[in-house]
Amino acid sequence: MQQMICSDAHLIRSSEQMAITRVQPLSAHLLKPCATPADPAEKQVYTVWMKSLVFNGHGCTIYGQDGRVAYRVDNYACSRSREVYVMDSDGKTLLKLLKKNFGVFKTWKGYSYRINGPEGLEQENSKPWFSVQKAHQILKKGGQYSRKAVATVCISGNVCKIDGVSCKSEYRISDANGEVVAEMKRKQTASGVVLGEDVLSLTVSPAADRLLVVGLVVVCGLLSRCI
Repeated sequence: MQQMICSDAHLIRSSEQMAITRVQPLSAHLLKPCATPADPAEKQVYTVWMKSLVFNGHGCTIYGQDGRVAYRVDNYACSRSREVYVMDSDGKTLLKLLKKNFGVFKTWKGYSYRINGPEGLEQENSKPWFSVQKAHQILKKGGQYSRKAVATVCISGNVCKIDGVSCKSEYRISDANGEVVAEMKRKQTASGVVLGEDVLSLTVSPAADRLLVVGLVVVCGLLSRCI
């Protein structure tokens, strides 16, 4: 699988090299939940590999446009965990995702981390940054499910949505105004060859919070049992 991704503009290098690289300053995420892109006028494009860098582990790895690891999720030998951590390339925790069950409703809550004091210790914010609730599909005539929201997102009282086809990991994230801020789809090479179902392309608009979008992408993977 790594050879397939390397052929696409050398996006993936050896796992040992990727584990020690850095993409962006850690403090940009920990000191302030909303990270500012390096160039606010440009979209950010990431490659999402629905595999962990850890051998026999469960998780996903997200690469920046320079081919280096930007974010990663490693649950090691535990699959379908109720508590998942989003880290940077150095293993510093940026987000904690916690699963809550309210009857038949499945909800994931996201908690951001920040630097605490001069020692730089990580501290979890006590209140959730966002929550994601899985939407229920409606069975139409003919035995097909309608294309509707995959999940609804609540951020500071604002309701956003994720719609598309969750089983194919192809969906769009819209803000409270209905504007699409991020899109996930199968990745293609420069020659138009579509890569495997576990290699995806994530495009994030300039105004979107990248860490928030990454957290929502991970939650979608958890809801569809891809992670």
